[in-house]
Formats: sequence, structure tokens, C-alpha cells
Amino acid sequence: MHKDTHCAVVIDCWMNKLGEVSFENRPSKFPAFVEDVRRICGTKEFVFGLEDTRGFGRNLAAYLVGRRFEVKHVNPAYTSAVRLANPIIYKDDSYDAYCVARVLRDMVDSLQDARHEDIFWTIRQIVKRRDLIVKSNVMNKNQLHSQLSYSYPSYRKFFALIDAKSAMCFWENYPSPEHVKATTPEKIYETIKPVHQALKLQRIHEILAMIEKDGDTRKDYQTERDFIVRNIVKEIRHNKELIAEIDDELRKLLPLTGYKLQTMPGIDLATEAQLISEIGDITRFPDSDKLARFMGLAPVQFSSAGKGKDQRCRNGNRALNAIFHFLAIQMVAISPSGKPRHPVFREYFEQKVKEGKNKPQALVCVARRLVRIIYGMMKTKTEYRPFEKADGKN
Repeated sequence: MHKDTHCAVVIDCWMNKLGEVSFENRPSKFPAFVEDVRRICGTKEFVFGLEDTRGFGRNLAAYLVGRRFEVKHVNPAYTSAVRLANPIIYKDDSYDAYCVARVLRDMVDSLQDARHEDIFWTIRQIVKRRDLIVKSNVMNKNQLHSQLSYSYPSYRKFFALIDAKSAMCFWENYPSPEHVKATTPEKIYETIKPVHQALKLQRIHEILAMIEKDGDTRKDYQTERDFIVRNIVKEIRHNKELIAEIDDELRKLLPLTGYKLQTMPGIDLATEAQLISEIGDITRFPDSDKLARFMGLAPVQFSSAGKGKDQRCRNGNRALNAIFHFLAIQMVAISPSGKPRHPVFREYFEQKVKEGKNKPQALVCVARRLVRIIYGMMKTKTEYRPFEKADGKN
């Protein structure tokens, strides 16, 4: 599957190449492609196998499924293994398509049917867009840190967050100490007050004292440096507005899936969207063990001659694996007050440590339990129900 063209190879059960078809990735070309396949196969039955890693074959898959053809999804790892098994390794579209056909022939009964539910595909595209903007803002904040360190050595003490509303207002209006010295504390207070109602005039005096203590930080081309700071602030603010718009769309779209993952403590809108975008339709996993194996959370047996042990799997869907890893960290975390954020998971974590597991291993156990719970919630489309102890307390 490619952005502009697709390549298909037809083989029989003895792996003999019967024909090859190349066609443009346009819906208007799909009927002719099917007719070419019929011409090559004659009266024989045939099955389509699609290796689609970037979504370029989605339209073709929807077309074939809509016309009641049997369509299988071929994992690119399988085709890569077939390619590497050849004594002489080479790669082009024709040979790649032949490898896909070989995998289809050998694994047709175990390959997943190609499913392209629009809602899950749409959520995945929105999440990708959101992640891209979030990463862009991380880069912008790093640049802002760098620029402010030249003009305001103590800038980290001014505000709790560099991108807080009050901080952004300050950096935009006073990108360097020269602008602060040209005004009064009262005017600075009046400028920031509309975006930070709890701001006190005393805090402005404290910031000015820190600026005075930093000394003279004037440099050449300060006007241009101020422009950089203001430009970064505008982009951060714009990106935050885009993220807010995306979140509004997700709030409308996620309930249509029937999943209620946000009822579980620790899962917010963004986390639920990420989970759904990576998992998709939960019915494609027969049980939670399959889901754990899909993300590489289940151990893998490495043995020879009857000797060996389970080892950590480093394959699978690493994005989904990372989501469950950080979710497990949140579940066992201790709040600033000293109380566990989720007592049941914290107790389970400590129990595993007492059993002899180190903390990373115990964290994997917590993540594995989360997989079972979230799988059950998605399978039955029910809300989260806390565990209950024997004494009846949560």
C-alpha cells in the first residue's frame, strides 16, 4: 500500500506467481483492479491480504469489505520475516506484495479480518493531531525557557508554570527588564489582574525585587530578542486554543463508542482518547491476555532443551504499553499529603514488593491488572466499579 499507487501479486496455494496488478490509489480504479484479479484467478476463489501500516489502503479495504470479499490484515512484521528468510535480501513493491501473499497463504486462518470502523479511525486521527500540537508546545516552552534565562535569570521563581495565563501575560507585555523599568508596579498589576484574579500587588513587588537582584542583563539587539519571546508566547497560546478545540471534538466523539473509561480514577479525556485510538474495537481481542500480548505487556518464554525462563517482551504496541505504564505509576503514586491516590492499587503494588518483586516488576503487575479491568469495562461498556474489601469498605 502506498500513497499514490498499490501493488498486488496473485499466487496459488503452491506459491506460484499467477499475475501482478499495479493501480492508482483512487476509488475510481478499484473496480478495474477487482476485474483484473478475477481475470487472473478465473473461477477460483480468492482472498485479499492487505499490509497497510499508514492508512493508505483504508479506502481499498472499505471497498472490498463492502462488496463481501474476504479481506485479511497482514502484519508488516510477518512480511518482513518472509523477506529476511530469503538468502538474498532485496526489496521492491512487487516482491513486497509477493511476501504479503505468502503470509496470507500460510496464515489465512489466523490473520485478523480487515475492519475499518470510521469512528475509531477518526478518533485515531484526532489523537495524532493532538499529540503533534502537544509536542510542538513542549518545544516552544523549551525555547521560551532558553530565551527568558538571558533576560530574567530568576524567571523560574516568578510564576508556578512558565505557560500559566499570568506568566504568559507577563512575558508578552514585559519580555525583558527594560519594559518593567519603564512602568510601575501598579500598572503591571493592572495588566495581569484580568487573567489572574487571585494576584496580589505584593507578588508584583516580589518579582520586581528578584529582577533588581539579578542585576543588569541588557544585551545588544534586545528589540529582536523581545520579538522572539513574544512570538513564542503567541504560538503557545494559539496551540493551547487548538488543543481546547480538539478536546471539545473528543468530548462529542468518545461517548459514541459506548466506552466509559473516564469513570476510572486516573483516566482523563486525553488518556481515554489515546487508549481508544490504540485499541480500537475491543471485540478484536478475545480476552485480556490477547490485549496484553498485543502491547507487549505479557512475558515471553525463552527456553532451549527444556531450560529457560519468562522474559520481558520488548515488542508489541509500544505506544499502548507506555500509556498503561504511566497509568500504573499514577495509580500507585502517593499524594503530597502522604495518602495513596488509589489505595487498592497501592496496596496491591506493596504486596507484590513484599513477595520479592522489585518495584519495576511490581509496576508491571499493576499495569497487567489495569489491562484486565479496562478490557472488562470496554467489553461490557460499563462504568468503573471500585474493588471492595471483605469489611465492605472501598
